[in-house]
Amino acid sequence: MPCEKLLEFLDENEVTYDLNEHAKAFAARETAIKAGVPIRLFAKTVLVRLDGLMAMAVVPSDHKINFNLLRQAAEASTISLALENEFEERFPDCDLGAMPPFGNLYDMKVYLDSHLAVVDIITFNAGTHTETITMAFADFERLAMPQLAQFAFQPLMEHQAEM
Repeated sequence: MPCEKLLEFLDENEVTYDLNEHAKAFAARETAIKAGVPIRLFAKTVLVRLDGLMAMAVVPSDHKINFNLLRQAAEASTISLALENEFEERFPDCDLGAMPPFGNLYDMKVYLDSHLAVVDIITFNAGTHTETITMAFADFERLAMPQLAQFAFQPLMEHQAEM
């Protein structure tokens, strides 16, 4: 079942979105493929700690985070990848690893890589490993209120595989 908190939030804000089911997938790239979504349009949510505070970093599923650039963009002194046991309780309505990129619903900042800011639509996990939400990027940006920065890169091997 998708994250009720997210669906209520989208409905309250009168956002048009598509809720889609797909075969179970855990990795973002695999989810995009199974959901039939172009990999560059599927948003991967990564939880990090910036100066000890939990935050979301949202990047295209075929990109990796440059943690130094994200730390600089957040004007933080320290950054680390958050461990599952550190955030599991914060998302009681979501499958572990399938959190939607709406940090404002979970009292945390969202940092969005600029590679996603050039798309018209965005797709992301709906809180489960079998459902995604697709919506207009403009609505996502308006509701999630992410801080936009360039902090992700596409690994060379993955880039060449898509050519």
